[in-house]
Amino acid sequence: MNKVEFSPSLMTMDLDKFKEQITFLNDKVDSYHIDIMDGHYVPNITLSPWFIDEVRKISSLPMSAHLMVTNPSFWVDQLVAQKCEWICMHAEVLDGMAFRLIDQIHDAGLKAGIVLNPETPIETIFPYIELLDKITIMTIDPGFAGQRFIESTLDKIVALRELREEKGYKYVIEMDGSSNRKSFKRIDAAGPDIYIVGRSGLFGLDDKIEKSWEIMKKDYEDMTGKALI
Repeated sequence: MNKVEFSPSLMTMDLDKFKEQITFLNDKVDSYHIDIMDGHYVPNITLSPWFIDEVRKISSLPMSAHLMVTNPSFWVDQLVAQKCEWICMHAEVLDGMAFRLIDQIHDAGLKAGIVLNPETPIETIFPYIELLDKITIMTIDPGFAGQRFIESTLDKIVALRELREEKGYKYVIEMDGSSNRKSFKRIDAAGPDIYIVGRSGLFGLDDKIEKSWEIMKKDYEDMTGKALI
């Protein structure tokens, strides 16, 4: 990828200002990150596939669904029916299902992603890594916003970049968790293609989304020395 992309995590937005925030961000960001939690894989219950339809009423940007669920097949069926552009599943729950679900997503003309928890090594996905369109590295434990940034997870981003170059793989690399002024410099050094930004990096910076974006943009540019296009 030629430029860093930003994908806001919509579970951390101000739902009272849903239309206002999405309308503004449509011209600023590259995609939207939709967290779907079932209350089992992680304790929280957040967004669901219906939310994608609501966003699509006012946005044409790609949607990326992050499935924090114990039964990915159930949710993949729904998201394929909705033509969700990216469907990302946790490697930790895919034993015996990975190839089938990846094929199902691809057969529908959609993109398949895998998410790795902080303690999950990248070797876990080696059997099917060449099939993946995206790999998301969790830099916090999944399920809750605002947790401590786990710096050691950045080593996986570096390793995935090196592996992609060596093997000619096509996946993009995404990071998810505590992406903000305190961590931008370290994340930039690791070199992911996509930053997911949530409450600490975007939505919680100001009551107005316009001001929040300007703060985030300045934070990124100050800490990395790179212009956010």
